Amino acid sequence: MQTSVTVTEFDGGPAIEPDFKNLYEAFQATVARKGESLAIKSEEEGVELTWNDVDKRVRAIAGGLNALGVARGDRVGMLLGARSEFIPIDLAAVSIGALPFSIYQTLAPDQIEYVVEDSGTRLIITEPAYLPNLLEARKNLPGLERVIVLGGEGGDMTMAELEAMDPDFDPAPLAAEVGLDDPLTLIYTSGTTGPPKGVLLTQGNLMSMLTTVMHSVLEIPETGRVISWLPAAHIAERGANYYTPVMHGLEVHVCPDPKRIIEFLPKVRPAWFFAVPRIWEKLKAGLESNLASLPDEQRKKAQAGLQAAIQKVRLEQAGEEVPEELAAGVAAADEALFSNLRVALGFDEALAVSAGAAPTPIEVLEFFHAIGIPVGELWGLSETCGVISINPPSKIKIGTVGPPVPGVEMRVAEDGELLCRSPFVMKEYRGKPEKTAETIVDGWLLTGDIGEIDEEGYITILDRKKELIINAAGKNMSPANIEAQIKVSSPLINQAVTVGDGRPYNVALIVLDPDFAPVWAGQNGIEGSFEDLAGDERIEAAIQAAVEEANSKLARVEQIKKFKLIPGEWLPGGDELTPTMKLKRKPIAEKYETEIEDLYS
Repeated sequence: MQTSVTVTEFDGGPAIEPDFKNLYEAFQATVARKGESLAIKSEEEGVELTWNDVDKRVRAIAGGLNALGVARGDRVGMLLGARSEFIPIDLAAVSIGALPFSIYQTLAPDQIEYVVEDSGTRLIITEPAYLPNLLEARKNLPGLERVIVLGGEGGDMTMAELEAMDPDFDPAPLAAEVGLDDPLTLIYTSGTTGPPKGVLLTQGNLMSMLTTVMHSVLEIPETGRVISWLPAAHIAERGANYYTPVMHGLEVHVCPDPKRIIEFLPKVRPAWFFAVPRIWEKLKAGLESNLASLPDEQRKKAQAGLQAAIQKVRLEQAGEEVPEELAAGVAAADEALFSNLRVALGFDEALAVSAGAAPTPIEVLEFFHAIGIPVGELWGLSETCGVISINPPSKIKIGTVGPPVPGVEMRVAEDGELLCRSPFVMKEYRGKPEKTAETIVDGWLLTGDIGEIDEEGYITILDRKKELIINAAGKNMSPANIEAQIKVSSPLINQAVTVGDGRPYNVALIVLDPDFAPVWAGQNGIEGSFEDLAGDERIEAAIQAAVEEANSKLARVEQIKKFKLIPGEWLPGGDELTPTMKLKRKPIAEKYETEIEDLYS
């Protein structure tokens, strides 16, 4: 990387004014422009909808909601998995000025109770798989008047009954009353530092962000495809795979299970794809495993080509000249191997490939750049519609999250916290004026992230302000960066948590990968269940080697002195992970207090 001067302020330039005053109006423009083109495809459901089909469905659902008395500003909850009906249901609520929001499918009844009560929701649409938890929560929700079930019964009415109430309803007169200052959705924060907060985003927040990003940063053509695969309650899913396609006419292909995303990529060949770092880490591990299994001569040739390509990426990132001989060797490797890998993975038509939500190890990013898939990190919060900065596909700086997009001003506070001012910043935390006032000060959003900005505006995130480790000697460290280094050191590792605040040295809790670890165990003659693997000496020795490799790339004060393998798997929405797979550090510290203290004894 080139060394650069840091600055304390940077302005990304003006946002592009939206062409429409609300999402429904933008949707109608897409319908008029692309009526009989494919809009949504769900292979699992056997469903293919054109934009005209989506419009017809939206009218029927909006008619039913209107007949039930759902009015402008009313909250409409959705507890749904990835399926073709999500976009029409959400748009139907938007079309009559209601405020739709999604509930994470993994939430327990008491957590569902919290967000439903906090949002003041009177009507929820769900499906049979999630009905038991919702009905349990409903026992303590007297304000929840209706539960509508999609594809089954057990609620107050079925989705089919709702759609039959007024199927030819025209929501346009109601939609015409909705402007840029009106609410569009609620996004509940992941709750890593306390109860989730309802982020209230307006039509103007989202319309401004989507118009600006698609026209000035990513430039994805209307013929492009995206995959809907993340939870709809996640701002990244809503932005990338719902709002953007609706505004710009992209095809949405539904992947019903996030664990199947690698299977869907080559089927769909997306133009734009966003994933959390763990997906990229797993893809890299799988590709390296495949290369290692090639016959000797092919393996040596492939590894030489890969190392040359990584060297070329590093020279380019440093702004140095690439020798002709090296460039020619990489071009030959690309033609013989990398181009085929891109096709096999489904990235041969990708125009923008993004990573976010946590730090992605530099080794992972270099690997994908080397094989011709330039993954660029981006950064954003629910409070900023998911976007603050993006690495533009044409100029990615590895190790940064890119410059602020147009419409975003950045400032670095005295303690290193990054502050943001933008038309993308939320209106408020619903029902929490004190929290809103603590978070937005004099028009500046306190992001909670510590970072630096270089003279070109590229931002480097160091860590979450509340998560920094300050050891017994007063040294500040980023646990997220240490954990990323541990995870990338071995495909055996799925999760890692660094502990060391106020301690003399750092230790780690490590969780095995449920996909790779059993395969590795079988190859090495280790028997037993997945839960048993954490107690096997050979597994522990392999993890020890991985930790030592990670330590070799960390400063001495950052290194892990001891670790503990935790049996089983940590699931999104469980005790250890939020629904968006962020670590719940405080609950982890409390749950595993004995194991942690043993590491310091």
